[in-house]
Amino acid sequence: MNRMSPSRLVIGVVAPLTGRLAPLGAPLAYVLRALAPRLAHVRNGGRRHDVTVAVRDSRSDPEAARRAVRGLAGADGAHIVLTMAGTRVLPAVTDACEKAEVPCVSTTFPWQAYLHARGVRPGHRFRWTYHFAWGLDDIASVFADLWDGVDGRSPVGCLWNDDLQGGLLRHDRYGFAPVTSVRGRALVDLGAYREPAGDFRAQVGRLREHGAVDLVTSAATASDLALFHREAREAGLRPRLITCSRWLTYPHTSTARAPGVPGELADARVATLVYWSPGHPHRSGLDGTTCAELARAYQEDTGSPWLQPLGLAHALLETAHHALTVATDPTDRSSVAHAVAATPHGTVVGTLDFARGPTPNTAALPLVGGQWQPGPRGPRLAVVSNTGHPDVPLTGDLVPAR
Repeated sequence: MNRMSPSRLVIGVVAPLTGRLAPLGAPLAYVLRALAPRLAHVRNGGRRHDVTVAVRDSRSDPEAARRAVRGLAGADGAHIVLTMAGTRVLPAVTDACEKAEVPCVSTTFPWQAYLHARGVRPGHRFRWTYHFAWGLDDIASVFADLWDGVDGRSPVGCLWNDDLQGGLLRHDRYGFAPVTSVRGRALVDLGAYREPAGDFRAQVGRLREHGAVDLVTSAATASDLALFHREAREAGLRPRLITCSRWLTYPHTSTARAPGVPGELADARVATLVYWSPGHPHRSGLDGTTCAELARAYQEDTGSPWLQPLGLAHALLETAHHALTVATDPTDRSSVAHAVAATPHGTVVGTLDFARGPTPNTAALPLVGGQWQPGPRGPRLAVVSNTGHPDVPLTGDLVPAR
């Protein structure tokens, strides 16, 4: 039983406010400020409950994240916990919530990675934890569409690390191969590397060995991808298109401030996945905000360009508010967990339905393809392929590097 007053509800948030994952924390912190008036209370049935939002910094560190959950579940008495983080921190949060028996909703990376990092296989049903995202297969499909737009025959060089992300992308069941093989596209593994990379001489050498490789795909950090691109250029190689997930869903200027990185990646014209943009045709179930309105408000209030995680952050808060509103007993954590699982709801990232995802306790988000193109205020993410979500308007043409 929760020790809090029955009339007071607590939404706990584990956010990477500091450390290497801070680019995720910035849009989440903004949404918390912007939605504060809406989150101050909920009406459930005929009763009004005051709501406190308790935020704890994960410091981008798994152990700090686990301590944050223990504090939220214990001293703060959270009825639901929200988080968005990386492949090590997010599982630390969700596993700690499962152990503490407090509902948790998470987002930000593919559901296969979410399961694998927690040591379970598809089909496993957690009791307390829920995740909304996309799949590695969805990324592969989007990237394959982009490759087809440049060259329908060339093999694809794969620049993947030696960690969880790279291992899953290589996986014979969950990775890229099952999607690309049926489309007749060959993959050439350029060799695993450790992050952060010191150099990519070996990978560039393998790229040279396969002289017909004009396409490269990766999940590298901005700094590592810029280093690879520069060393490839210096070796006389010029990939016509680089597709990159993970950190390159953010503007180059947001994730790597090292001199030369933004310019190098702008020259590469990197293409990436798009899970949320101002052009997405969704509206918040909490306050009616459209995607365009949310992006514009963020830019006006912060002076920074919109970020894809902004939509995910908003949807997290919408999900918590919705669950506390419709739960049979919002003061009971089990009831709140059941509300998350059983009641689909509309958000700025689309309808979240945790009962119909690709594996239990997950909700799927569709993807479209984007490309970083030069803009008057820095890199602009143009939607250049919308096969996976035709209602998202195209905002540019795919332009191969010259």
